[in-house]
Amino acid sequence: MLDIILDFIKNNAVFIILFAVGWFFGRRHERAHLKELAQSEKVLGHIIVSSERFYRPELADHTHGELVIGSVVIAQDYFKMIVAALFNLLGRNLTTYETLLDRARREALVRMKLQAQYQGYNQIYGVRLEVTSINQAGSMVEAIAYGTAVYTVNNPKVPPPLPSTAVGSPAVTTYERLDNGLNQPSFKLR
Repeated sequence: MLDIILDFIKNNAVFIILFAVGWFFGRRHERAHLKELAQSEKVLGHIIVSSERFYRPELADHTHGELVIGSVVIAQDYFKMIVAALFNLLGRNLTTYETLLDRARREALVRMKLQAQYQGYNQIYGVRLEVTSINQAGSMVEAIAYGTAVYTVNNPKVPPPLPSTAVGSPAVTTYERLDNGLNQPSFKLR
């Protein structure tokens, strides 16, 4: 029995090593992404988000609503896909897909809030989330969050000022404008 196990390990050593390395770096990346999401959500927590469609907030003078969009594509690592396939055979709950969808939705909302913050808005209403699978294996999903951003006078949460770009100023959070090739810019929290 021990000889069979040793032969299996010898014959599949490269696969086992790559599998372990993929698992390690996949977990590390996922934890870092969740930590970054938590920090971004905390920084952008002053922006009120509501799914109410016909909400009529009290707008500040000379303001109007504007469409804001957050979009992200997130892929799952191969280790989790193998574990999900095994759980699927056993009929178990696929928590690996749940974390993938959770990360995608949260990232799309953060990107939408970041765009609203950059444009000077403090509330988003009529928010909708759409998630779709990009490949047949389900290892890549795209999440899109969109809503109407406005500047309201009755928001009890005061938005923090945008970080200063002056040299030597202590900015806790900085924003990087990304040109995504479309007419609509996207923003990344650095």
